[in-house]
Amino acid sequence: MSETVSEKFDAIVVGAGPAGNAAAYTLAKAGLAVLQIERGEYPGSKNVQGAILYSHALEAIIPDFRDSAPLERHIVEQRMWLLDESTSYTGAHFRSEEFNKPPYNRYTIIRARFDKWFSQQVRDAGALVICETTVTGLLKNEAGKVIGVRTERENGDILADVVILADGVNSLVGQRAGLRPDIAPKDAALAVKEILFLPKEVIEQRFNVSGSQGVVIEIAGSITGGMLGTAFLYTNKDSLAIGVGCILEDMKKQKMTPAELLERVKRHPAIRPLIEGGEMKEYAAHLIPEGGYNALPQLYGDGWVMVGDSAGFVNAIHREGSNLAMTTGRIAAETVIELKTAGKPFSAANLAAYKARLDDSFVMKDLKKYAEAPDMLLDNPHMLGMYPDFLARSAQTMLTVDGIDKRAKQREILARLKQKRSLWGIIGDAYKFWRAFK
Repeated sequence: MSETVSEKFDAIVVGAGPAGNAAAYTLAKAGLAVLQIERGEYPGSKNVQGAILYSHALEAIIPDFRDSAPLERHIVEQRMWLLDESTSYTGAHFRSEEFNKPPYNRYTIIRARFDKWFSQQVRDAGALVICETTVTGLLKNEAGKVIGVRTERENGDILADVVILADGVNSLVGQRAGLRPDIAPKDAALAVKEILFLPKEVIEQRFNVSGSQGVVIEIAGSITGGMLGTAFLYTNKDSLAIGVGCILEDMKKQKMTPAELLERVKRHPAIRPLIEGGEMKEYAAHLIPEGGYNALPQLYGDGWVMVGDSAGFVNAIHREGSNLAMTTGRIAAETVIELKTAGKPFSAANLAAYKARLDDSFVMKDLKKYAEAPDMLLDNPHMLGMYPDFLARSAQTMLTVDGIDKRAKQREILARLKQKRSLWGIIGDAYKFWRAFK
């Protein structure tokens, strides 16, 4: 390790994704001595997010981000599709002119570009950022307090008052230090994504948008082959981001590769015309923590806090992750700044303020609201399989004009439902759904 990092820092941030960048930027802007370590070749080199940027979370950190951030399209339309093998049912289609008025609420972004930009803001704020460096462990004193990190470089031990872990879903640093367990297969989704390049005018014609307007399509149903998961299709300036993710435990049982699953999505009759002619320029696969509130590990301890994907901060029900990452990174940094300013030690008792602040934020409130949803859906896979399939086929039956009267069609639909699920089963499903989403 070079002499430039042999000093002791106020804080070390491990990871340069949205959570790590939010933490490092906030700390550096407050005048703290900050070291950020990223094992990738550059910030953003290890991601699979679609990706959606939620402006509210970034505005709280960089109010004027729109002046320089590499934004793709602002989202004016949200679609929710339920797909079976050959049909599609539009569960929701929302488009609002209010979303077309600046300042815009959500944007599509390409993470490799956005993370590079965010990292430059961190550097400009005064933090020292080092890439292609792996943190192999945490340094602790005799009392067990974290006092720095160990890297794979020669003479790579670096001291700090506090360490912020933002090293991604596996959080190998936290695992090796015994701060959190390995993520369970039922609490992680394996996601795959492709970037397909298309001319700007083709995208705007196919998705009925113009200028910088964009569309987000979230997809569920039996298209995932009976596995618990969803797919997505997002519009960028001159490309489409298409991807799908399913719970890792299900994928192991089905023995389906991520590439096979994505090809299944791309071949669907509702999706194929939208991506036709697209030239694949990027492919990535990654784990996403989707266990929710009940899968959160310990978030702080003597000399350390955990943020973003490392701690499992993903709202899988609403497909939100980057806003939770940036918010938890910011709140962790603000907690550190307050303790530093007050001259208080970074003990577990004092860093508990981080958890208290999170509990008062939308992050914990939303995760608590849907605390039971992940396990409920995992235990009842037919919720996203049988019911979407039933709705699609019912619509097809009612819309087919074939000389059969509509009352007879209704009886046919009801009989089909009874074959798939008993009355008590339907009532039980409705109760489970209400309990998990109330």
